[in-house]
Amino acid sequence: MIVKVQSIHFDADVKLIDFVQKKLDKLDTYYDRTIDAEVILRVNNEGIENKTVEIKLNVPGEQLFATKNSASFEAATDHCTEALKRQVQKHKEKLLPH
Repeated sequence: MIVKVQSIHFDADVKLIDFVQKKLDKLDTYYDRTIDAEVILRVNNEGIENKTVEIKLNVPGEQLFATKNSASFEAATDHCTEALKRQVQKHKEKLLPH
């Protein structure tokens, strides 16, 4: 899957980008027709949970989206991928004839 990562207000290191890529590649086990993903990593200046991750996942016919705040980018990415996993499974169920 092609993953485009943008980091706002900081420079993301290679380890963080690899972590995000690995988490999103796991979504292919649930639905293998994903086209690409756009990830936005943002640092906010308020409170302890000041790191925001937004993920747009493009699948045929639809765009799935998740955004989460957390104290670390890794935790926020975990929460986003879990939300996207549920959305992908729902999208796949819609496509199957009953």
